[in-house]
Amino acid sequence: MSVVTIKDVAARAGVSAKTVSRVINGEAHVRAELREAVQRVVAELDYRPNAFARSLSSSRSYLLGLFIDDPVSGYAADIQHGALIGCRLRSYHLVVEPVELSARGWADDVRSAIAALRLDGAIVAPPICDDPELMAIFAEAAVPTVLVAPSAAPPGVGTVRMDDRLAAREMTEHLLGLGHRAIAFIQGPVTHSASARREEGFRAAMAGAGVAVDERLVVRGDFTSRAGMELGESLVTLPEPPSAIFAANDDMALGVLIAAMKCAIPVPERLSVCGFDDAPSSRTAWPQITTVRQPKAEMAKAAVDILADPRFRREGSAAGTDYQIRLAHELVLRGSTGPFFPR
Repeated sequence: MSVVTIKDVAARAGVSAKTVSRVINGEAHVRAELREAVQRVVAELDYRPNAFARSLSSSRSYLLGLFIDDPVSGYAADIQHGALIGCRLRSYHLVVEPVELSARGWADDVRSAIAALRLDGAIVAPPICDDPELMAIFAEAAVPTVLVAPSAAPPGVGTVRMDDRLAAREMTEHLLGLGHRAIAFIQGPVTHSASARREEGFRAAMAGAGVAVDERLVVRGDFTSRAGMELGESLVTLPEPPSAIFAANDDMALGVLIAAMKCAIPVPERLSVCGFDDAPSSRTAWPQITTVRQPKAEMAKAAVDILADPRFRREGSAAGTDYQIRLAHELVLRGSTGPFFPR
């Protein structure tokens, strides 16, 4: 099988090899119809530019780093998948760099990785994207950086996020619309800014409906199913238990389902349960968990698109609001929520 070359792509697309190169490198001033035609042919022919040759012919490595605190989590898998798709479309390569902020010497490890890899850009996932020392390291190294779901954005970086607050508000309004009033909320860890935004959305919906939040039903978890099991059991065994539990992520919601099963409480007939993220655990549970679909893979792909943009590499976020992207979420209504029935 012969190797597909840039000339093959150009001939099939009916453009020059230079135009193909400009599209692959994300350069501006290529008409939209030509860009789409070239990208379509690149996909059809499965064209892969020679990364070694590209790096030799320029001062760039075409290598992006994904910095993440827990590379084996379901969240990380979705982020990595989206980044890999984006890199493949843009003819970049991806390296995943774990960062454990509690580990001794983590800052030196990050500096060493940046120097050794000669990165063209960095994608930083939550919660470490909110660490000011880590952000300062990327700024010192002048590495173009895009943050996924940060609480705020330091100057010069791109951001890709969804509206956690609005999504949590809509989920709480769904429970309220089913007649629930005694609604528990299981928070995530304080290190995740998204957890605070989701709680804000929960409280805003309750206030908007004129329903007081029972603070005994607001408890702190750590985004693990074990936390969901322990906290879920403590909630459903209260003298006056909630009729619905909203967990700040799907793993904790899964734990609540297990706790309900252990206590012989049918879901959703006596207890409605919902989560956040649309993680695989939400679809493998029974009943399947009502949740918020967070576009994790799409956010990572959008981060690659930003880093591949020559204007962003030159000017950073000063180039304009095109590099502060907010993607849409979706409520996914499944079998774990149902109408409130008085006991």
